[in-house]
Amino acid sequence: MESMAKPKKNMTADMTVTALMTAITCILGPFSLPIPISPVPISLTNLVIYFMAYILGAKKALWACALYLLLGAVGLPVFSGFSGGLGKLLGPTGGYLIGFLFLAAIAGFFVERFPGKRYLHAAGMVIGTAVLYLFGTVWLAGQMNLSFAAALGVGVIPYLPGDAAKIFLAVLLGTQIRRSVERAVR
Repeated sequence: MESMAKPKKNMTADMTVTALMTAITCILGPFSLPIPISPVPISLTNLVIYFMAYILGAKKALWACALYLLLGAVGLPVFSGFSGGLGKLLGPTGGYLIGFLFLAAIAGFFVERFPGKRYLHAAGMVIGTAVLYLFGTVWLAGQMNLSFAAALGVGVIPYLPGDAAKIFLAVLLGTQIRRSVERAVR
């Protein structure tokens, strides 16, 4: 009997932490800083996803991101600028929103697969962000009738320094935050 209770407790804790990370994304995602040269605002969403990789791992981070996107798609104002709805998801920045799924899966995979190897965690976050950028840039180019290079110029280049700082912060603090969360749910 005791062996059955333990997995249920862990499953409940996993679901709770996953829901909490979704909620944190929904809280921080709307806060954004529009920049005049781009339809893509600066947001904290990818920082939350970098931390998700540490706290949840690939599969649960993917679920948390999918839930975040679903909540936004049905109209809750969880996307940048306190927006929501299917129109936002299908609009010019929708590719970046969908790209969060790739970021969560790839970064989470690297954190899970290479425990204790921060340089590989950073590499996974860079690769995940590159895939997000690629997906978002192609989407943005198609939506705004821009060349790939022009979309790259307005949808990626201005964000590189900030995203590098977010990755650095996540790699610096991620393991400690994961340990704190693990202690809290025991």
